[in-house]
Amino acid sequence: MTREEKSIAIEDLTAQLAGNNIVYVADISGLNAETTSNLRRACFKAGIKLEVVKNTLLEKAMDASANEYGELTSVLKGNTSILFSDTANAPAKIIKEFRKKSDKPLLKGAYINAEIYIGDNLLDSLASLKSKEEVIGEIIGLLQSPAQRVISALLNQFKDEEVA
Repeated sequence: MTREEKSIAIEDLTAQLAGNNIVYVADISGLNAETTSNLRRACFKAGIKLEVVKNTLLEKAMDASANEYGELTSVLKGNTSILFSDTANAPAKIIKEFRKKSDKPLLKGAYINAEIYIGDNLLDSLASLKSKEEVIGEIIGLLQSPAQRVISALLNQFKDEEVA
C-alpha cells in the first residue's frame, strides 16, 4: 500500500468515524469463509457495516477524528474489524449470537455515544443496552398510562351519571 493509498484510507476511516456514534471493534480471525460470510450477511440485515481494517490506519483515523476514543486505541492489536451501527446494542447482539456456535468474534471494545467500553467481558452488558427507540417507547408508555387511567375514570363517571 502506497503512502497515497494509506492517506486515502485514513481519510475514509476518519469520515466513517465522524459519521457514526456507535463503533465496535472486534476480532474475527479464525472464522472460516462460510462463517465470515454468514456474519457479514447478518450484519447487513441488521443495518451494521462490517469492515476489516489495518490497526495502524484505524489508530491514525481515531487520532484525526473529532471524537475522543481514549483507551480504545490500546486494543488495536492482531486482527481487527470495525462494526458501525445506528443502534447501540445491535453489534453486540450479532456477536453474541455468533458466539453460540464458536468462540469468535471477540469484542475488543466499543465507542457508544462518547462512552468507551473495553473488553470482551462487557458483551452481555452491551447486548442488553436499550436502543433509543425502545427507551422512547417505554417513556411514551409510562406517560400514556396515567392519562389512560384518568380517561377511563372520567368515562366511567359519565356512564354512572347517565344511568342515574
